[in-house]
Amino acid sequence: MDVKSIKFLLIALCMPFFSCEEKFEPFGAGIDTSFQPLDIGSYWIYEVDQTIYFGENDSESDQFFYRDRIRTFYLSAQNEPVFVVERAKSYDQVFWVTELEYTLDLRENLLVRTIQNQPVVVLNFPMTDGKAWDGMVFQPRDPDEFETVILDEVDGSKRIKVIQEEFDDLITLRDNRYEIYGEKVGMIEKLDEVISYCSRNDCLGDQLIDGGYSVFMKLVDYGKN
Repeated sequence: MDVKSIKFLLIALCMPFFSCEEKFEPFGAGIDTSFQPLDIGSYWIYEVDQTIYFGENDSESDQFFYRDRIRTFYLSAQNEPVFVVERAKSYDQVFWVTELEYTLDLRENLLVRTIQNQPVVVLNFPMTDGKAWDGMVFQPRDPDEFETVILDEVDGSKRIKVIQEEFDDLITLRDNRYEIYGEKVGMIEKLDEVISYCSRNDCLGDQLIDGGYSVFMKLVDYGKN
């Protein structure tokens, strides 16, 4: 069931009740959300490379797959659909184990992804080159500016890169985070790399990793079922 179908279903349900009809506003009306399809049954499978750093010369790497699938939706207090995404993990793409669920919802022109009660504004529609926003605006924390970069098209499909952070002082910290989206596809690549360097006098400036993590996700399949 796609967003348009949900819209008409909700309107139909509200028609017998005048007050409901007055309050309901179509989900995403007038907003192009093609960079993140919101259809019940849509799924994305990612190949994941993950490394956890515990200290100098102490790390643990893993390779596996994530499958994100929009399982259902419910109505928010503002009568807008909130889409529930089930994330499952597999090592062979045959046996899948549910790892968590998160939500995607549109708040005016902002697409908000909430994982483990942490809402992050991942997209700001319409997508234009150089657009910036506070990705943590719905969290009680310091602002974190995200910025959009329009990439070259691939096979006629538009792509955008959302730069969440680009920082590396080569002494204490590297924080490199971004997501790439394809038109009518969704997220096709994601990197979260947050590591700290050894800051002792004997290793300061040598870029020896002292702790942190790196998670790289690349889309290998997507569709709808």
